[in-house]
Amino acid sequence: IGPWAGPVCAAMVVLPTNFKIPGLDDSKKLSRKKRQKLYKEIIEHAITYGIGMASPEEIDKINILEATRLAFDRALKQLNPEPDYILLDCIKLPKLLELGIPHQAFVKGETISASVAAASILAKESRDLLMEEMALKYPGYGFEKHMGYGTKLHVDCLNKLGPCEIHRKSYAPIKAINDNIINRQ
Repeated sequence: IGPWAGPVCAAMVVLPTNFKIPGLDDSKKLSRKKRQKLYKEIIEHAITYGIGMASPEEIDKINILEATRLAFDRALKQLNPEPDYILLDCIKLPKLLELGIPHQAFVKGETISASVAAASILAKESRDLLMEEMALKYPGYGFEKHMGYGTKLHVDCLNKLGPCEIHRKSYAPIKAINDNIINRQ
């Protein structure tokens, strides 16, 4: 189900035609060090890019799919110039239809488009940087290590401290841990 804490992050990137960045791939396949290097290169060479986020509160209120769409809408608003055509990884965005922007969503879009792969790197690295900041704001949760994902370390920290402000309270694992803490009292 993805991370249990922190925002959902989406990015859009317009790269120059036929532009190649060696090592560009799906963010999930890259080491943190490689992602950090590519992040800088993408920002340096992109014609335009946008990074949008939706908060844990927004995720809890409207659900993860709608929050992801909201994050993409926020990323889209940052693009200047607005692209003529948009390629996406798996998600349909009603806002693009509303704005009349031609687009196409692909499964594993990062294998088809360098811009989609670049966007996945910007989104992942931007979120990881934010989670490192959250680790300082909420010490003891280990956010700098697990980035909010449901690891054993994260579960152990949650059982000890309970959820904090940036946990997605609508998520079943967080609800279960919260209920367990309440039942122990």
